[in-house]
Amino acid sequence: MADFSTITLTQQKRLAFIDFCLEFFGQVARADLVGHFQTGIASATRDLTLYKSLAPDNLVLKHQTKLYYRTAEFSPLFPHHAEEVLFRLANKDADKFKLPQRPSDVCVEAVRLIHASSSTIAPLLRAIMHKKAIHCRYVSLSSGITERELVPHSLINNGYRWHVRCYDRSNQAFRDFVSNRFLDINLLDGQPLKTESVLSDTAWNNVIPLDLIPHPGVKHKQAIELDYNMTNGSLTVETREALLGYLTQAWRVDCSANYRLDPMQFPLALANKEVLKNMDVSPLLPGVTQ
Repeated sequence: MADFSTITLTQQKRLAFIDFCLEFFGQVARADLVGHFQTGIASATRDLTLYKSLAPDNLVLKHQTKLYYRTAEFSPLFPHHAEEVLFRLANKDADKFKLPQRPSDVCVEAVRLIHASSSTIAPLLRAIMHKKAIHCRYVSLSSGITERELVPHSLINNGYRWHVRCYDRSNQAFRDFVSNRFLDINLLDGQPLKTESVLSDTAWNNVIPLDLIPHPGVKHKQAIELDYNMTNGSLTVETREALLGYLTQAWRVDCSANYRLDPMQFPLALANKEVLKNMDVSPLLPGVTQ
């Protein structure tokens, strides 16, 4: 474990930022430090030199790109909590990296049983950032442990756990995988095909409008209208087709033809059900069967 007793907290923050970039993005440059901390080039150089003296096996400089890259022997100097990292990235808040990373004492979640793992999230993020395919072992409910080659392009929080959206080479289709079910992940050399990229993921790129209303069976509809800040009794939101199942499940939206679900369990209803035609997501939609 590195000795930080003689290093100021301000410099520790910069060292932690270097550590964070290497772990989750796979690379860091002096310009990243300059831009993030508003320091000079000389200061950024000193920080990178100090980091390398503390962890010489963690990074290597490639003069062609002037970037420091994460090595296979990388071992983080600082704790990086995956859920904190993912929350900030999902909210376009990555620039507000802070040290230490720890949960708030005054803002808490009531229940969270599934926690993201840095050992999984970090290589997935590196693969996404560098547009790389991965070889992995994955545990599914239907097949158990299988070896797969995937091309990940996005991480998704469905309200309960993190999924990664990938092109699955064995099935030749884009699918979602639960992040915690990966046993190991290795980045592959070479660039994926264009047909494996996010631009070819039709369900991901298809954005659809949803008109949500209080469930017709709700006795006091105004309560639901206030909960969701509805205007004239409805709320219109847009979502990606690939995320439709997650949204309707998390928000408990009755998507059935005659709104047959219990309004006490499903306070919202989908008014424009015609948008569901020709979508391959029906098993995930509350009240819809194949």
